[in-house]
Amino acid sequence: MSAPSAESGAKTSPGGPGDPGRVAAAGLSLSPFRGLRYVPERVGTLAAVTSPPYDVVDPHRRLGLETADPHNVVRLILPRPEPEDTGGRSDRDTRYRHAARLFKKWQREGVLAPDPQPALYVYEQRARDDGPSGELLQRGLIGALAVSGREGGVVLPHEDVMPRPVADRVGLMRTTRANLEPLLLTYRGSGGASGVIERTVQREPLLTTTTSDGTHHRLWAVTDPAELAEVTRDLATCRALIADGHHRWEMYLRLQREHRHLPFSPWDRGMVLLVDTARYPLRVRAIHRVLYRLPLEQALAALEDGGWTLRELSGPLEQALAALTEAKADGGNAFLLTAGDSVYHLLTGPDDAMLDATVPKDRPEEWRRLDATVLHSTLLEHVWRVPDGPDDIGYLHAAAAAEREAARTGGTAVLLHPVDEGVVRRLAEQGVTMPRKSTSFGPKPASGLVLRSLELG
Repeated sequence: MSAPSAESGAKTSPGGPGDPGRVAAAGLSLSPFRGLRYVPERVGTLAAVTSPPYDVVDPHRRLGLETADPHNVVRLILPRPEPEDTGGRSDRDTRYRHAARLFKKWQREGVLAPDPQPALYVYEQRARDDGPSGELLQRGLIGALAVSGREGGVVLPHEDVMPRPVADRVGLMRTTRANLEPLLLTYRGSGGASGVIERTVQREPLLTTTTSDGTHHRLWAVTDPAELAEVTRDLATCRALIADGHHRWEMYLRLQREHRHLPFSPWDRGMVLLVDTARYPLRVRAIHRVLYRLPLEQALAALEDGGWTLRELSGPLEQALAALTEAKADGGNAFLLTAGDSVYHLLTGPDDAMLDATVPKDRPEEWRRLDATVLHSTLLEHVWRVPDGPDDIGYLHAAAAAEREAARTGGTAVLLHPVDEGVVRRLAEQGVTMPRKSTSFGPKPASGLVLRSLELG
């Protein structure tokens, strides 16, 4: 049999569903755990204590989540510093300490309570959709996945990571000793795990809630040994692609290395949501850039050489994005530039000479032609000379938010078109990572429905 791909893998004999130790397997090993969940009677509503993943929560939304309920999980995943505990400690350290104290306090007070026995959790999301069916349905399994490194690993990253967010997540998890939100991973199985999921959703769920965006969430526990074994057999033939959570996966790897001296370590596993995309395809969206210190006039003036073509478009935003989609259909690279004034500039190009001069040649041609590659290697580094740091580049998931941020800062928003999922998989299987923040897979799991404390085993 050939080497396993991101969609399938060689049959192996991983540790059983309850094995807490290290697993040397060619496939995925997903273990049950005793999930910590909010006690409905101790909070306003379950919806009021959930949050989107930490990296898509902007400051305005963060404040709204904090005021929705005093126990909203955003207080754990994006904690504030403790004002009474700042002497001699960094702001970051006090934030982590505050999150750890809240986490323990909420358990002591019965706001968060552990489930009686370890389980894998079936998680379902339903939302309205603009596709043919009018509805988006996603189902997957939440469990504790065996952590493996990049070399010969069964979890494939497709994007580079930034040191600062990794260090931030490492500090938070190290201090709280918890997995506070699941990563989103995709795989393609032979049907065993999907069969368990489809049977489970016929039962009464542990919880049901509808978040403010209109998404319906349901959660079930799978504890039957036969069903757990069925999931284990299926996943043992698979590898996974990281859809969302590259920085947190790097966090898992780093913390596992820190605890190598422990013979049986809870740090050897990390909480994930696994979705079989053969059954439930994810949506891939672009992540846009805002160049805080580059005014639009300066950005446009620097595009005289290199075979670039500019076309000015009037709004609205949806119409400009449709023009971007049309330009991508013709092949080549295309970007929308705006200062947030409802005027857009469709940028296409560059020519082959500019690509050869600015884009590394030691990668596959498919990687060299990515919009994100050309943006970072050619435009940011060579044409605009924008430093690669948080003070100069912002990453936003919504085009409208990027446009507003450009208007607020006097900078330039660069709006991108989504990358096809097939391209992402092909590059990941070759061990080639895309520029960071190249894609946004979704729908993303809500944070706060189930948490994993490493102290519960």
